[in-house]
Amino acid sequence: MTSYIIPLHSFEGSMVDTVGGKSASLAKMIHGLKDLPIPDGFTVSTAAFRLFMEENGLNALIGTQLAKVKEDDLASLRRAGLAIRTAIVNGEMPKVLEEEITEAYRRLSLLYMDADGKPQKATDVAVRSSATAEDTAEASFAGQQDTYLNVRGDNMVLNAVQKCFASLFTDRAISYRTKMGSGGVQSLALAVLVQKMVRSDLGAAGVAFSVDPETGHPGFITVNSTWGLGELLVSGQITPDEFLIYKSDRLPIIDKKLGRKTHRLVYGNVTEPTVRIPVAAKDQAKWSISDANLRTLAKAVMAIEAYYGFGVDVEWGIDGLSQTLFIVQARPETVHSIHSATSLPNEKRYILAKERPPVLARGIAIGNGVACGKVHLMSSLDNRYGDEPAAFPKGCILVTESTDPDWEPLMAKSAGIVTSKGARCCHSAIVARELGIPAIVGTEHALELLKDGQEVTLVCCEGEEGQIYEGHVDHRVEVLEWSEVDVEASPVPLLLNVGNPVHALAASLLPSQGIGLARLEFIINHFIGVHPLALLAPEEDMDERVLAKIRGYPSGGTYFVERLASGVARLAAAFYPRPIIVRFSDFKSNEYRALLGGDTYEPHEENPMIGWRGASRYYSTAYAPAFGLECRAIKKVREEMGLTNVKVMVPFCRTPQEMEKVFATMEANGLVRGGNGLEVYLMCEVPSNVVLVEEFASLVDGFSIGSNDLTQLTLGLDRDSELVAHLYDERNPAVKSMLTKAISGAKAAGIKIGICGQGPSDFPDFAAFLVEQGIDTVSVTPDALYRTYTSLIGKKE
Repeated sequence: MTSYIIPLHSFEGSMVDTVGGKSASLAKMIHGLKDLPIPDGFTVSTAAFRLFMEENGLNALIGTQLAKVKEDDLASLRRAGLAIRTAIVNGEMPKVLEEEITEAYRRLSLLYMDADGKPQKATDVAVRSSATAEDTAEASFAGQQDTYLNVRGDNMVLNAVQKCFASLFTDRAISYRTKMGSGGVQSLALAVLVQKMVRSDLGAAGVAFSVDPETGHPGFITVNSTWGLGELLVSGQITPDEFLIYKSDRLPIIDKKLGRKTHRLVYGNVTEPTVRIPVAAKDQAKWSISDANLRTLAKAVMAIEAYYGFGVDVEWGIDGLSQTLFIVQARPETVHSIHSATSLPNEKRYILAKERPPVLARGIAIGNGVACGKVHLMSSLDNRYGDEPAAFPKGCILVTESTDPDWEPLMAKSAGIVTSKGARCCHSAIVARELGIPAIVGTEHALELLKDGQEVTLVCCEGEEGQIYEGHVDHRVEVLEWSEVDVEASPVPLLLNVGNPVHALAASLLPSQGIGLARLEFIINHFIGVHPLALLAPEEDMDERVLAKIRGYPSGGTYFVERLASGVARLAAAFYPRPIIVRFSDFKSNEYRALLGGDTYEPHEENPMIGWRGASRYYSTAYAPAFGLECRAIKKVREEMGLTNVKVMVPFCRTPQEMEKVFATMEANGLVRGGNGLEVYLMCEVPSNVVLVEEFASLVDGFSIGSNDLTQLTLGLDRDSELVAHLYDERNPAVKSMLTKAISGAKAAGIKIGICGQGPSDFPDFAAFLVEQGIDTVSVTPDALYRTYTSLIGKKE
């Protein structure tokens, strides 16, 4: 063969200018990662593309048409792109290319082993564009050129190759390349990859990121998965299953979210190569990939990342005939991988008004920003622009069902993007991150809830969930310059108080020494939402809403343990190997009653703040079975998942005798102090903890001061009462005296003591006072970390 056709196995990936980014990446993996299952194929080279263009006399036409494109004029862009593509599709394939492509296709289709090991003719291939400037670390060019699936026969392959040539000049590709600064379109060339099809129409397919796509955290793999071919997932037409896997020897699956897999894409026929069909309800309720295949995929993703030396975005498929998992494509992750790992970036913090207008819709937050603008509803591209002038005003909020690469010119003009379908790894999410535009995907009913011309605010900076507010939400932007802070000069280690596990990945990237307080009640609220005793009731006695929650789990208790373990594991894995101190649940009875099913199990107390809470619950006959679920979840995280950086803490323990009863209850549930290095801390928050500091110190591994409760009990006031709120102050001399005694008592006993109460987060001078007293660690909220560092050590000169 001439250089027009290059088999994947015949080169080692150094020929990007000849075979394009996609083919070069696959070839490199075929040679360097020999155990990786990659479908075989060949590349129609860029030399073939140039020959086609030259023999059809198209270069002059392209230059003329592109000269007519006006900046930000979508109509002129569309007219030019259409004229170029039409000319290419109507061109004649040079005879030498026709012969070589046909011969290569027939060689590729010669032999295929079916599920029973019998040789079959394999005539179905995927024909994928492979541009010379795609799949780089700076820009993925995700979906900017075309792919054709289930291509069968000589003529269909030739036609698909020619269509791929034309797709170098789609509207989205021209616009995208220009905005990403990749030079003029005539400086680019296109190769075409022809590859054996993976029968994922009978199995499953999806994408995997070797870093967290939102925060860039390098310790996690995010996997999206759906039934059938992956195009519905990538285009955002369905909400896939989502998995979070921690990179360690055990590859624990930290979190699972069941998607809305309402349809699947399968192979069709010659006239309609792929067909969209509904998924049966029972299959929608099943995971589209098994735990075993998830771990196999995770190992492959980690191997690819290690081989390349940077974060990667991987497309995969499971062949439904052979049940083999194949890697179809791998490219650099383009948002976080290009950032330096040796220095902390500036932290952009959005400060939003507490008083806000109504929330109109919620979805998955993409990016970490805020966008305000007028809604511009679009059900398709054709109903809003073509020859119409100014069809999409710059700075509007684009609202549509889903986007594909054709939408990129509009996306680049928008202030924010809202889709009713999609997930965090769909094409629109990837492009929005690259463009730095806030987006909220998977809102389900955005097209019905939002009105054309309505002013809204997109908030994507408050965790994984994004909110769409009616009208304008006042906000300001604060930039924290971490380069000005010498964190190594801090007189004591600073830790973080982290409540919601969905904030864990972002918080772990801040320069802290771990988590000083993770509240289990926050995880129960966000991840479970049901009273634990309601989950332990016989199913026939369960509320219908509780039964709906636990559907798919063998029991209510298992549901509680699995979901609680998932929340704790996300925190522990994000910060590993830095320690995290997890406080057992400290709901008050009125707060427990607010959980689903809680009114059946909770008493009415006149003053729940000093009632049945903390330690007194854990060993009580009425609550001990529920506390056992918490112990089982911690045990699962530490022993099954291998996250031994988890320490536990007991709150509101009034006497040493209570502490001993808690230990006995823990041991009855398999959680033993000292077992596998488990440390147990005590919240120092009741005056008796200070008065009897030596006795308590003999029982535990450390103290953490809860200044909130210690202040209210020292001053004899209810911190929830607005009538005495003016008296509440951690800096009161009486409270400071208690703190001094607690710190000196712990020091005398030879155990560690820190603080996790709110005081240091609110008052920098309070943190300085604690350091003077000799406290070992100070734990603050993430938004107070920068302020606490600078108050203790100042900024660099």
